[in-house]
Amino acid sequence: MPLIELKNIVKKYEDGGEPTVALDGVSLEIQKGEFVAIMGPSGSGKSTLLHVLGFLDPPSSGEYKFDGKFFSEYSKEEVAHVRNRKMGFIFQAFNLLPRTSVFENVRLPLLYSDVDESKWDKLAIDAVNAVGLNHRMNHDSSQLSGGEKQRVAIARALVLGPQVIFADEPTGNLDSKSGQAIMEIIRDLNEDQGHTIILVTHETYTAEHARRLIKLKDGQIESDKAVEHRMHRDEFRK
Repeated sequence: MPLIELKNIVKKYEDGGEPTVALDGVSLEIQKGEFVAIMGPSGSGKSTLLHVLGFLDPPSSGEYKFDGKFFSEYSKEEVAHVRNRKMGFIFQAFNLLPRTSVFENVRLPLLYSDVDESKWDKLAIDAVNAVGLNHRMNHDSSQLSGGEKQRVAIARALVLGPQVIFADEPTGNLDSKSGQAIMEIIRDLNEDQGHTIILVTHETYTAEHARRLIKLKDGQIESDKAVEHRMHRDEFRK
């Protein structure tokens, strides 16, 4: 059973005049454990698609089935639960609390979870260790470099062990060296830990870490195929 199934998804935004169609009949399936990159020019619908997939924005029409259940069948409480427990999010702007420690930033999603409080500290510490920032555990996020901030964001996305991680331009604010380091972590999450990864990017070198590439144009899927020249691990670990 696919983790994600979309059938003829349409997303329209009403802005007082003519509605803007951001997604126009998108249909696709994503299996558990896939690493999918989504590319396309500005305004093609990349981020809108990610927001629909991540339960951040409901579709205007069409069918979305996540983990075997239609989106329309989820209650508001269930939507919040799925976002908290089954989905992790990484954004270009990091979205960290600036005058808060790395540990507390990573621990934050646990406050809204049903996980027993006695486990929170260990889960947060394990997630920080997983991205190699144990030496920065008690530093405020405002004291970190861009690459370190994104590592914290990844740790926060990981802390509840999600099925799928959504990454929206995760290297967009980073230099190429830091960006490659972040992509190495994301790739390890897929290949070594089995997380499903859905990545939105405009950078070809970032998309080449994925196994599958979906290209959007004018809110529609222009192509959907395997990545032809996938970057090998030894290429970015030199």
